[in-house]
Order: sequence, then structure tokens, then C-alpha cells
Amino acid sequence: MQEEMISTSAEAVEDSILPCRHEARADGVEPAAPLPENVIDKPVASKSPAAWAYERLILYIQQFEETLDSDHEVAMGFAGGDAGVLRIEGMGYFDPDIVTFSGTDAHGVRTQLVQHVSQLSVILRAMPKVTQHAEPARIGFRLRADLEKTGK
Repeated sequence: MQEEMISTSAEAVEDSILPCRHEARADGVEPAAPLPENVIDKPVASKSPAAWAYERLILYIQQFEETLDSDHEVAMGFAGGDAGVLRIEGMGYFDPDIVTFSGTDAHGVRTQLVQHVSQLSVILRAMPKVTQHAEPARIGFRLRADLEKTGK
């Protein structure tokens, strides 16, 4: 006989505002990074679409970087246009609905993409690291540290 779980009204409200993430992968790898407290402690309903997209992108970028070797860095490709690939050097948002990405393209040209959250569609790619840097840049870890520090 299966037992039915009973929740209090407070637990039901809490469950409705906490973020949820689920992934299933063929290689069986589980997402390693837990949600940072600043993503968890602020109800989803109180965040702008831009802030919420920004926070989740940071988590995906960091998780992707954890799979890279020391010869590669994370870059983004953008669906639906000729923007090409951008080596991610910065990311931000402008409430209520704009997300920004800055960096350099495959030719080393400084680039910034300003995108409405309703048009957000990116692909994370591994690019060879810039040769003059001894260590690969890991923007995801810097973005996450900033997110945890600022609470935004």
C-alpha cells in the first residue's frame, strides 16, 4: 500500500515558489552544482524575467565549464541569426527583460549581444583557449561568485 504524503499549506506555498531543475543525461552525469542560496532564497515570482534567466544561465555555464579540459573555454552560439560564436567574457541583465552577453568573436573582435528574454536561445560550445593565457578563463565561476555575493 502506497502512503500518501500530506503537506501543510505553508509547505505547499514554499514548494510553489522554490526553483526546480531536472535533467536526465545519457551518460548518467548528474548536475554537480547545487543552486546557490541567492537563487533559492528569493521567490521566483519576485524576480524579473531577465534576472531569472541570468541566474539560470550562470548555472548552466558553470556546469558546462566543469566538463572542459584546460585547453578549452566556454563560448556561446546564438540560434536564429548570424551572430556566430561569442567567447563569453561578461554577462548581465537589465530589468525587466533584457539579457546581455559580451566578449570576443572567433576573429577576436569585441562583441556584445543585447537580447530580449523571449528570444533567448543559446548553445554552449567549447572553444580553444586564448593562447596567451596560461590558464583557461572560467567565467561561469566568476559569474556565480558575483551572484552569491550580490544576492541578485
